[in-house]
Amino acid sequence: MARRDAGIRFRDVYAHPVGRDAVDKILLQLGRSPRWVTNPLVANLRLRTLGTLAAPLIGPGVADAFAHILAEHPERIGQATGSDEQAKRSWWESAVFYQVYPRSFQDSDGDGIGDLRGIIDRLDYLHDLGVDCVWLSPIFDSPNEDMGYDVRDYRAVMTEMGTLADLDELIAGCHDRGMRIILDLVVNHTSAQHEWFQAAIADPDGPYGDYYHLRPGAPGEDGSGAPPNNWTSFFSGSAWRWIPEAERWALHLFAPEQMDLNWENPAVRAEVADIVRWWRARGIDGFRMDVINYISKRAGLPDGNEAIGRLMGFFGIENYFFGPRLHEYLHELRTAGFTGGGALDGLMVGETPGVGIEMGRLLSDPERAELDLVFNFDVLEMPGRIRWDDYSYDLRYLKTYYTQLLTRLGPGDHAALFFDNHDNPRMLSKVLGARADDPRLRTAVGKALATIQLMLRGVPFLFQGQEIGAIDQDFAGLDELRDVESRNRHAELRAAGHSDAEAFAQVLPGARDHARTPMRWEPGTHSGFTTGAPWQAGNENSIGFTVAEQMDEPDSVWSFTRDLIRLRREHRALAAGGIRFLAPRSRDCFAWVRTGGEGEDEWLIEVNLTDRQISRPRGMPKAEPVLASAADDSMLGPYGVLVSRCG
Repeated sequence: MARRDAGIRFRDVYAHPVGRDAVDKILLQLGRSPRWVTNPLVANLRLRTLGTLAAPLIGPGVADAFAHILAEHPERIGQATGSDEQAKRSWWESAVFYQVYPRSFQDSDGDGIGDLRGIIDRLDYLHDLGVDCVWLSPIFDSPNEDMGYDVRDYRAVMTEMGTLADLDELIAGCHDRGMRIILDLVVNHTSAQHEWFQAAIADPDGPYGDYYHLRPGAPGEDGSGAPPNNWTSFFSGSAWRWIPEAERWALHLFAPEQMDLNWENPAVRAEVADIVRWWRARGIDGFRMDVINYISKRAGLPDGNEAIGRLMGFFGIENYFFGPRLHEYLHELRTAGFTGGGALDGLMVGETPGVGIEMGRLLSDPERAELDLVFNFDVLEMPGRIRWDDYSYDLRYLKTYYTQLLTRLGPGDHAALFFDNHDNPRMLSKVLGARADDPRLRTAVGKALATIQLMLRGVPFLFQGQEIGAIDQDFAGLDELRDVESRNRHAELRAAGHSDAEAFAQVLPGARDHARTPMRWEPGTHSGFTTGAPWQAGNENSIGFTVAEQMDEPDSVWSFTRDLIRLRREHRALAAGGIRFLAPRSRDCFAWVRTGGEGEDEWLIEVNLTDRQISRPRGMPKAEPVLASAADDSMLGPYGVLVSRCG
């Protein structure tokens, strides 16, 4: 395949949706501009020639890897139009989603762990904020090696979260308030304690042995030899674990207790579809699909390219991040699990690490009937940076990123807009760093981020705490971190010779624990989250940044967020209209107009992306201010915002 396609020119690679995203990802990692590859000299080079020339920079064999990936995927994206009929059926297109991390949202019984009854108690809060759909991180039965992302039983609730009866009440409570509810579905892997895996290791040659990627070692292998390939885990070390009782290696892209399912097996795909149907029948409106783009692995599980592994930080990733049968599997799941029966389609939101704009469009093209929305993670870090880096995020990158994203989307495409989630530090802290302790700047940036997220064209996904300007926590040491990824990374750094302090300093900026500390509901001990000892303590005692304080303060981040959501709901142009970007040459101001249909108002939105006062750009449409933060007729204060109705 690679030899046959080696004669193609680089412009053909960049014109292919998968090729463009793969190249853009490499450029992003290198901190380089696309002009490096779009200039005529490079664009006209043959792929193999370019691979040879670029080998000193990125390593050998990359051209062959590109050719292989491109040959496995469609070359064109359908021109979805967003028809009136589709708009009637797609309730989620104008919705505001709110992600709840149940363990840290609200504890109802004093054991220090958030639970379903705690969420039920806070449903009126979410409704009053204006939330349309609640998304729950995993609540399925789990040994919690990775806080619920290692499922032991897909049809049971983990004991500390409550019962199926509690979940039924929560579903009904959402629907009674006119809200929807979706769950996290983790089906790239299961817990090693899942009955399927237990049956697989009891009889590797039986029917369940093929539910997972189990590989024998060399004759006489006792686990001390080399694993089946060079793939590495996202949670440190090899992606293979030796299972002595089965005398097999087992693949785990994440923790050693999270065993990857073999989606090549039709029985696995049928099991997943049945799980989806079971929950849909119970009233669940859809799922956020965890690392769903990893489910298709290249046949034979070949070694990863060394150069790509060093560049991306993980070996083998090109063999599964956008695997050869991904489209087939997703379409099959859509058909078998999410549609039919005369009901509205269940929502399929894909967590898709490594997928860029064009691959995202392929996956969410309505004509292909795969995913509805995808999360593109390129927005979370600036070029040349990764999550673990300690740096200041420049909000001006958001203008560059979203202008490019939304300009390239077709009329029937939809973008998932997010800054925070359970896997990432708080964006507000990335922007302000140590200055997040300044309540004025913290409030201003919180409002600016909310405006960008809620006023751009797309579907916003808020994460708990964003509405009160939540920030990273000042953890003092490893003993305060609970996340397996951070703890494993710390151990790996220590094994490489770093001191405890050095290792912790390299872990802290990217620790997922920052987003997982309990919700700050009110001032006082444990912030109203629990009457007991919280499962993970936060180290924040700031004044003015709890829900109770902000709901009574008209100038708070909470009040501003609620008002933005209200405007979205009252004016169709803000929720489902088009977009036209203004002042493209301004580095400091992000400005755009939301456009509606005939007879609908247009809206002008302006955001100061800097920590200093700036003049409003010239040539803005005549408009009447409706909602403002640190702004007036001529100036935008530090991180100031102005939302206006056009005359």
